[in-house]
Amino acid sequence: MRFVALIVWFITALWGLYMLAVWLIENDATRPGNSASRLPLPVILAHVTFALSGLVVWVAYLLLDRPALAWVAVGILVAIALLGFTMFARWIPVYRMADDEISVPVAAMAGGAPGAAPEGALGIGMLQEKPAEGSFPLLIVLAHGVFAVSTVVLVVLTALGVGGS
Repeated sequence: MRFVALIVWFITALWGLYMLAVWLIENDATRPGNSASRLPLPVILAHVTFALSGLVVWVAYLLLDRPALAWVAVGILVAIALLGFTMFARWIPVYRMADDEISVPVAAMAGGAPGAAPEGALGIGMLQEKPAEGSFPLLIVLAHGVFAVSTVVLVVLTALGVGGS
């Protein structure tokens, strides 16, 4: 079961790194009309750092077969899960944003030429876009979450000695 936990943890980390790459690519603060991310950078970096550190501790547990390392991995997973749940809760409103409320030219709403602002509306060109995390594919977010919960369950069961060692 401990090797299954390693594989599930690794797959979870890969999907998480994919979402990190999407977030880094889409989070362009210099683009006009770009909406600020609702995922704070320190939370993202802490989540990634704990996830990779915990994976290293789990590999050390597999190599050294020290029960204390399994419990350290469980503790790290608790921190990872809390940060992950925080980010998920902040992502839900971004996912629920209606696409028609985003990136709509003001001139088109006023019946003017595309790209042209209506008279008396100086400086208004576009409404804000979705934040960077709005580009996460729903399937990846859900798979990452399901595999993360599976990782926690497998690691805790292994630390408790269920399924042999």
